[in-house]
Amino acid sequence: MKANESNHVRTIFAHIVLVILSFMCLFFFYILFVNATRSHADLQKGFSALPGSHLLENLRNVANDGTFPMFRGILNSLIVSGSSAAICTYFSALTAYGLYAYDFKGKKAAFTFIMAILVMPTQVTAMGFLRLITKMGMYDSLLPLIIPSIASPSVFYFMHSYLQSSLPLSLVEAARIDGSGEFKTFNRIVLPIMKPAIAVQAIFSFVGAWNNYFVPALVIQSKDKMTVPILIATLRGADYMNFDMAKIYMMITVAIVPIIVVYLLLSKFIIAGVTLGGVKE
Repeated sequence: MKANESNHVRTIFAHIVLVILSFMCLFFFYILFVNATRSHADLQKGFSALPGSHLLENLRNVANDGTFPMFRGILNSLIVSGSSAAICTYFSALTAYGLYAYDFKGKKAAFTFIMAILVMPTQVTAMGFLRLITKMGMYDSLLPLIIPSIASPSVFYFMHSYLQSSLPLSLVEAARIDGSGEFKTFNRIVLPIMKPAIAVQAIFSFVGAWNNYFVPALVIQSKDKMTVPILIATLRGADYMNFDMAKIYMMITVAIVPIIVVYLLLSKFIIAGVTLGGVKE
């Protein structure tokens, strides 16, 4: 009896904590939406928990701003983020599979080398990276924002750890005995097993590329090639007399919609990962 009461109390306490955490997470999104519906004059008056009546007006002001290509910036961010997430997850999974499923000389050295790159900050290689893409003729283009994502040590390490816990090598050997080629084995057998891991890392890679400001600010000069973070910074750095805080909140609100959509599309794979069982030996 006492054990049941104790479990009941723990369950209630857990639900209370989850409700509080959910409220804290969603509260900031709600405030962002509220601010996007208020005018610049209303925002200067201070905090308000109630939505305003300027949502469509703010959206029109941002969309019709000739000096601010909002929809072009969102398209650029979608291209960069989507492409980065796709090639990052695929090639990281492929690399992880190669180091997990094959025994070769230098395997440990290769793994150590990749992990060493993980601790190297992007800022350390920024100047060399800028000089390289300039010599290659890729300055002021979206390619330098996409191609480097093919090598992501952190995603590789996650994929490698996932394979160790979910992919028995006997399954790979069975596919080879049946005459399956290596790439066919990876694409048809390994990738479906790795769907939860790929979904998780696809979300992180997409959000990371979407929010990336440092590299795009370094290589992008043309306004029609700017991504969302640079455009928002452009709005924030506008002349004080023409500064409109409502436009910034509206742009941020519009900018997070693709991230929410991507999460909703991939969340089922994340949930499936909780109950996914590896093939038993």
